[in-house]
Amino acid sequence: MPSPKSSKILVLIGPTGSGKTAISLPLARILHGEIISADSRQIYRHLDIGTAKPTHSQRSAVRHHFIDEVPPDAVVTAGEFGERGRRVVAELLGEGKVPIVVGGSGLYIRSLIDGLFEGPATNAECREFLRERLETEGLESLVQELVEVDPATAAHIDRSNPRRVLRALEFYHSTGMPLSTQQRDRKVTIPFTAFQFGLEWARDVLFRRINERCDAILAGGLLDEVEQLKRLGYLSTLQALNTVGYKEAFALRSGLISYEEMVQLFKQNSRRYAKRQLTWFRRDSRIRWIPMEEPMSPEVVAEWIAREYLAAT
Repeated sequence: MPSPKSSKILVLIGPTGSGKTAISLPLARILHGEIISADSRQIYRHLDIGTAKPTHSQRSAVRHHFIDEVPPDAVVTAGEFGERGRRVVAELLGEGKVPIVVGGSGLYIRSLIDGLFEGPATNAECREFLRERLETEGLESLVQELVEVDPATAAHIDRSNPRRVLRALEFYHSTGMPLSTQQRDRKVTIPFTAFQFGLEWARDVLFRRINERCDAILAGGLLDEVEQLKRLGYLSTLQALNTVGYKEAFALRSGLISYEEMVQLFKQNSRRYAKRQLTWFRRDSRIRWIPMEEPMSPEVVAEWIAREYLAAT
């Protein structure tokens, strides 16, 4: 176990379906650590099946942070996550525990370990993230988000102009503040060193795992979960629900697509999302990639990562 004065944290990343949860649990037990979820959807309550959250039993065995914290109609920015995540990291390090960041939301992880407050004009990562969302979700989805997070800016810009909408959202996601405030935070100081490990699968194996994961989510009751969300008054236009799995299920429940089309789109969009995740992570040369094969025991992989982390200086 690391010294109480350690300033090292461990980051376990990978695309959807790569097996992060299965490895993170024994990893936390080995290192006597706690898990910081860097998943931009698991932070929402009521989104359990579609986000493949760790079970209550798993969360009882290992403490998890940033799961089930806010309702689906809340908006949590990457900037806010980074600020709050660093506070949790400081608390855990102060207690002599190992913070283990686990997730596939690249912008959340970047915000936590690097900070996103150096100025949106040069924040290329955030800009590309939003451009990818524009391509996959459409302009109206981003406009709706801007109305929610920065109504003053949304009221006076040309909302049919993608560049203006993206600029305003880039500022918000980069700083955690509305563009209308015209304020800038100072450069963030990162008081720890992050050691990143990534789970790397052959593309055909990863896609098969993703397809199987989608089947398991559907069998686990995704459509019932969507019905429950509707009964609670949560609409498909919410940012939290405009995500892979939920948007296809809402489209089915609204009669826009058939069940077969829903399944096909769910799997297809999940694979596309994994590609975007990998594209994002590949830019970070600090990540140490672990070649994954089947069958591989999560416990064995966790033991290897723990040894490498403890040996890191």
